[in-house]
Amino acid sequence: MAISPGSDAAFSSQNSTLSESPRTKKFPLTEEEIFYMNCRAAYLSVFKSSLENIISKDQLYLALQHAGRNPSQKTVNKYWTPQTAKLNFDDFCIILRKEKPASKAELLKSFKQLDVNEDGFILHTDLYKLLTKRGEKMTLEEVNAIINLADVNADGKFDYIKFCKLYMTTNEQCLKTTLEKLEVDSKLRRQQFGSYIEGFPERDPSPRPKPSPRIVRKTDQETFSNKGDTRSPLLATTRKFKTSVSFTITMGANSNRNSKLTEPNSIKEWQCVQSKGCFFLEEDGEIISHQYRMQIAQRSMVYLTIKPLNLSQVEGKPSPWLSVDTALYILKENENPTNLQLMCFTELRNREVFGWTGELGPGIYWLIPFTTGCRLRKEIQPITEEAQLVYRDETGELFLTKEFRSTLSDIFEVIDLDGNGLLSLEEYNFFELRTSGEKCDEDAWAVCRENFDTKKNELTRQGFMDLNLMEANDREGDPRDLWVTLLSMGYNKALELTEACPFVIDVYADKCKPRIKAVHMEPCSGQLEKAVCKSVLSKGDAKVMDGNENVIVHTHKCDTWITSVIENKSGDKVIIHINNELSKNCINNRGLNIFAVEVAPKSTMVCQHVMPLNERQEWIYYCVYSLIS
Repeated sequence: MAISPGSDAAFSSQNSTLSESPRTKKFPLTEEEIFYMNCRAAYLSVFKSSLENIISKDQLYLALQHAGRNPSQKTVNKYWTPQTAKLNFDDFCIILRKEKPASKAELLKSFKQLDVNEDGFILHTDLYKLLTKRGEKMTLEEVNAIINLADVNADGKFDYIKFCKLYMTTNEQCLKTTLEKLEVDSKLRRQQFGSYIEGFPERDPSPRPKPSPRIVRKTDQETFSNKGDTRSPLLATTRKFKTSVSFTITMGANSNRNSKLTEPNSIKEWQCVQSKGCFFLEEDGEIISHQYRMQIAQRSMVYLTIKPLNLSQVEGKPSPWLSVDTALYILKENENPTNLQLMCFTELRNREVFGWTGELGPGIYWLIPFTTGCRLRKEIQPITEEAQLVYRDETGELFLTKEFRSTLSDIFEVIDLDGNGLLSLEEYNFFELRTSGEKCDEDAWAVCRENFDTKKNELTRQGFMDLNLMEANDREGDPRDLWVTLLSMGYNKALELTEACPFVIDVYADKCKPRIKAVHMEPCSGQLEKAVCKSVLSKGDAKVMDGNENVIVHTHKCDTWITSVIENKSGDKVIIHINNELSKNCINNRGLNIFAVEVAPKSTMVCQHVMPLNERQEWIYYCVYSLIS
């Protein structure tokens, strides 16, 4: 599970005083730090604490406005669906990363479409028509409020150039105000993404300098630094920690262990259903995937498996994403559909296959795919040469290149969820939602069927190719929209699938034929995080933090990875410092060996997932959890 870094902090100690804000003076804020500071400022303009949740659509709308966005109702509805009960600060950060603020150039471009005389003005009559009859319609009162702005209206005309300038200035001033408010109110200075954390109480009455935290990156050797101090850096920082607890787990090489996952003996006689899906890595590092509803008609023994889907056409050359870990969490739907019951998850493994065997009663179940995020990560190597997608022959006719056609064929294989070689409207809409954010309605689908090759009212592979060729022709060969599609599907500019992992799910039952259907494509959070926490709490080893019985660290190991969950039973939030430096041959989903997490009162949260860097070698998990005073 990829956890948004909005709740992380990494620390090092550098001698400085808080009042002088040396972090800002000596070390200019990175873009990432500025982004999270702005997110926090906007959030705290609406809420008292970043631990409070957004519990209504109106609160989300207001928070987005404070962040300099001007969201449409359609945009708000995209994130606040009928199933949404609440959103937290991390969710808010994710939304802001996806919904970029409108630029001045974009605003000007929109207005220029109505500027008949190209003189920078729009007649009020035309403006009324635009704003009250097109897109998300405004009321007459709302339009009048714009037209009554004296600075941008005169002689029955709307000066949109001045308006855009005023709009941008107002946005900047709002953001500046929220940042100033955050700076002045020291009580609101809480954890940010490695840029600042509330000062630790001083025990010595003399005015000794306090440490100024800074973000720790891999290039910093992930160690603490303390300039001018010859003592051990670790000892120099222990005064901050009230107490700690550690875990040590030694795991043998996977190649030396016998597989624990075995098929039932009579599996060939069982009824089977299959569906494909995909994990997609978002810009912010979050992972989303298809989610499924499964129906079991009568009590049956069930065998479920999930594995990465190999798309390679070259024998002996498997797809690179086959090393990505995959799993399924199975939750049962009860009378309250928002309160799903965790039944099991596929923790046993045989090579790249993860599975579970057991008995399930009749009912509706949710299958939620999961990956730790340890191996499905953002690509860091730059692509030096961009692949060619289209070309023209000697007559000027446009064609798709062989490489692009091969990539489209692989994409077709991934989005053909039921594997029948055709795309239904439901399957195609998952593709559309992923690449454009919109669905194709019945009327548009009917037009698609009339113009492209279909079979049984479903789009064929050739029809899918022709659809993309039409898009290229519509843009006169400009490949930019095609690249948007490819990048959304996880491909890089060399047409390599690097930020997605397609998978296939098989469900066997001995007494009835299971039914399975993909119903959502959502982030691997929410219900999934609850399920992970429940499974770790029920199966893992628990250690109480010395001196604080309300903070418990739970650690669970399975065939392939180790997961730790922090439980905070107290009525106050706690900040836990995590140090993995002494682990050997390990990689975690956060990408840092040293970091900190903030745990809300009366809550549990996934701290980290850890896997071997090299599965053929022994790996040692050694982690120290310390409560920051």
